[in-house]
Amino acid sequence: MSSQESMRNVSHNNNRGTRAKRACPWLMYLLFPFLFFVAPTLAHAQNVTNDILNDGQQYDEFGNPIDKKNQQKVWGRDTSKVDLTVPTEYHQWRIDNRFGTVLPEIFNDTLSHHFQNFNNNDGYWGDYNHLGNLGSPRLTRIFLDRELPSTLLFIDPYDYFHTSTSSLLFTNTKSPLTNLSYHSCGTSENGQDRFRAYFSSNINKIAGFGFKIDYLYARGYYNSQANSQFGGSVFGYYLGERYDMHVIGSWEHMKTAENGGIEEDTYITDPESFARSVRSRDIPTLFSTVYNRNDVQTYFLNHRYHLGIYTDAEVPDSLKPEMPSDKELLKKMGNDSIQEVIRADSVLLTHTLDSLRNAWKDEQVIPQEFTPVTSIFHTFKTERLVHDLYLKSQLPSGYWTRTDPYYRSIFTGTDETLALSVKNTLGVQLREGFNKWAKAGITLFATHELRRFDLPDSLTTDSADIFQRYIENHLSIGGEIQKLLGRTVHYSAGAEFWLVGPDAGDLDIHGSGDLNFRLFKDTVHLAANVYFKNVNPPFYFTHYHSQALWWDNDLKRETRTRIEGKLSFDRLGTSLRFGFENISNYTHFACVNTPTGTDAEGNTNTYSRDVVVRQQSGSIQVMCATLRQDFHFGIFHWDNSVTWQHTTNADVLPLPVITLYTNPYLSFTLAKVLRAEVGVDMRYFTSYYAPDYSPLLNQFAVQDASMTRVKIGNYPIFHGYINLALKRFRGYFSVQHFNAGSGNAFLAPHYPIDPLTFHFGLSWNFYD
Repeated sequence: MSSQESMRNVSHNNNRGTRAKRACPWLMYLLFPFLFFVAPTLAHAQNVTNDILNDGQQYDEFGNPIDKKNQQKVWGRDTSKVDLTVPTEYHQWRIDNRFGTVLPEIFNDTLSHHFQNFNNNDGYWGDYNHLGNLGSPRLTRIFLDRELPSTLLFIDPYDYFHTSTSSLLFTNTKSPLTNLSYHSCGTSENGQDRFRAYFSSNINKIAGFGFKIDYLYARGYYNSQANSQFGGSVFGYYLGERYDMHVIGSWEHMKTAENGGIEEDTYITDPESFARSVRSRDIPTLFSTVYNRNDVQTYFLNHRYHLGIYTDAEVPDSLKPEMPSDKELLKKMGNDSIQEVIRADSVLLTHTLDSLRNAWKDEQVIPQEFTPVTSIFHTFKTERLVHDLYLKSQLPSGYWTRTDPYYRSIFTGTDETLALSVKNTLGVQLREGFNKWAKAGITLFATHELRRFDLPDSLTTDSADIFQRYIENHLSIGGEIQKLLGRTVHYSAGAEFWLVGPDAGDLDIHGSGDLNFRLFKDTVHLAANVYFKNVNPPFYFTHYHSQALWWDNDLKRETRTRIEGKLSFDRLGTSLRFGFENISNYTHFACVNTPTGTDAEGNTNTYSRDVVVRQQSGSIQVMCATLRQDFHFGIFHWDNSVTWQHTTNADVLPLPVITLYTNPYLSFTLAKVLRAEVGVDMRYFTSYYAPDYSPLLNQFAVQDASMTRVKIGNYPIFHGYINLALKRFRGYFSVQHFNAGSGNAFLAPHYPIDPLTFHFGLSWNFYD
């Protein structure tokens, strides 16, 4: 499927009215003199132009004169209609990271439903654990939604903010498209603010460019919890008949203040045990001057050259040219006297008209379309990460276990690691439906990746930073077969095998498919996804050096086998997803706590903390099922999602048994133009030993099963909201966690949920 064909399949028509309906009054006052005085002049100019056009000169669709020596009329295009409104149609798509395949998408910032949850750190359905504040690291509780750890491990918990190359939207638009959005809550002391801007414009019909800006600053409702994040991306594309190109440049800065959690959970679970009420800012936290910072740069280029064939385009009969009348044909013979001579001789007249008709037919050129059959592509992607841990003051005495060869004597300063990935993929793609050996599309590729990591060396001192460099070269080959055309059946299957480098011998086999059909008055979708992976853990599981954490591990390959299916009904609003995964040598981060003190009764009340990498011998099985059901009775709507999960080793891979989201709301229209949703949604999950967060690793790690552990969950979280949409404008007002009081109000151990907060947000689309 060509890029143009994919774009046509995802056409999104956003034209909602004429310019007069959209224009503001002052603009109409400015236009009135133009229409009154200038329009007649333009009309006269148009008449002069028409006279010139009717004087034998012919023009192409772009207004360029056609050479009179070879004047051929191109038919099949209707240029007689003039649209005075500002066109708002646009197409959007994403790009596959490796092959550059066009993936259909709809611009999220045109959707009004669930807009009140767009800026929530816990996601649209409340599935994520996080540290409370906006923009903080997070981890989904739904195992099937977890991505495998990446090479740039430290940006994984920031997927809420990080823009990957496969998620950035490209836009082909008839008018420049701009979206501005702003979300806010709180005051200058504890407020959370986020501003986002997206712009895209076309250079011509097949080329365009744009940018995306995202700025987030959240001070936080608890001490030393501020998050500051700024990201910018630019993109461009060219979609020619034989050559396609997509380019992305992205720069992101993410800084997180680490407070280590609150000192006592009792401030949240039992606030009445204190003599006076305590504000969130009055609750003591473990750290005050510890920060994690991640700076990421990404550069991406995918381009491809197509080999193919030209075929006649299918043109509606209404756009096909009509044979001129005999009178019009005879006018080409010259003056009236010659025409009278021809008309007087019937034989000559018949012969002349036949010649003129044949000449007219020869002038017509049937429009042709280029169909790619084979594509040769190259993908270049480079990512650079600088991860810093700032320790500006002494940590609490005995907080961290320091028995490794490198740490500064005063335990202050900066830990830094650098990671660089440069990946090149070269491949050939036999397009679907045009190859006599295989009707499905076939892709063969080879990938080379250079990875470089810098870690502090054991020779590092208080005054000197000395780094140890690791350089890896990986070479892999693979192939994929795809069937994407048609409406009923689609499938894809591929494999990749690593030949050279530390990952030599790794294997990744994957496949997916879907079946779509009508059942009574509904449309049914059946989808399946499977994979088998036998791969080495990422670099940072093998090597990591810092003041507090240090390891050089020899790890085995991790083997994962997954089978997943999904059944959904469009009209019923029902979807059922089920998955099973078996994991051997499961590799994960784990907390290790060492007792350092006891209270008067001999109970451990203080301990030092450490984080290690562990591989679980044997296998772990995970089963997961998610049911989503949306109800609709008049203006009353009720969206529901419930997930059941089971893990065979909850100490190593803890998961809540039930995760629930429910959202009853009223949806109606005021004055025939203002769409509104008013409702209350709830998030809930059963209690479990959730992974703890390690501030000095910037990652989540399972709790130490040999020591006293903390459960979170079994606590409903209620949000009330009003969601509004008017033409291009959307807005919301919400009251979040309005049931705040006593209870286990945590989304990560020792990190409480924000208290009752008032939020608002708005989004506005501009097309002209």
